[in-house]
Amino acid sequence: MTVIARPPAPLDPLTFRALLRRQAASVAVVTAAGDPPVGFTATSFTSVSLHPPLVSFCLARSSSSWPTVALAEHVAVHLLGEQQHEVARTFATSGIDRFAAHSGWQPGPYGVPLLDEPVAWLVCRVAQRITAGDHTIVLAEPLTGQHGDGAPLLYHDGRYAALRPSPKE
Repeated sequence: MTVIARPPAPLDPLTFRALLRRQAASVAVVTAAGDPPVGFTATSFTSVSLHPPLVSFCLARSSSSWPTVALAEHVAVHLLGEQQHEVARTFATSGIDRFAAHSGWQPGPYGVPLLDEPVAWLVCRVAQRITAGDHTIVLAEPLTGQHGDGAPLLYHDGRYAALRPSPKE
């Protein structure tokens, strides 16, 4: 007799979230020009391609930033430094004017807000938006950017963290 194994059921959202909390991720703030400008904290930022240069980030379509990002031609991605916990918290807080709460920014190319003193920033042209569940994956082409010195801010197990140097061997 042949036994047919049933495929496992998809993970429930709480288990899925608990598993992904084990992944350390860099912390970015994505901004877009608007009236008012928008910005949000993202741990989904990643490089996609070198030829052509492409990056991506994900945004929930229920986010207050989504209507502006859905129409934006350009965005800025800021990789935060280890001392920028408060910037990350501000841009992760719902229901506030994030740019009034964080005054350390100025208008950049294409009118996108540029935050002060990230480890690196990129201004990008939005190339494509891909619906994925309750989020949208935004593919963007970097047009300009800069980097400074310093260690990145990380997010792991529900809290912000910094890199620790490895012991010398």
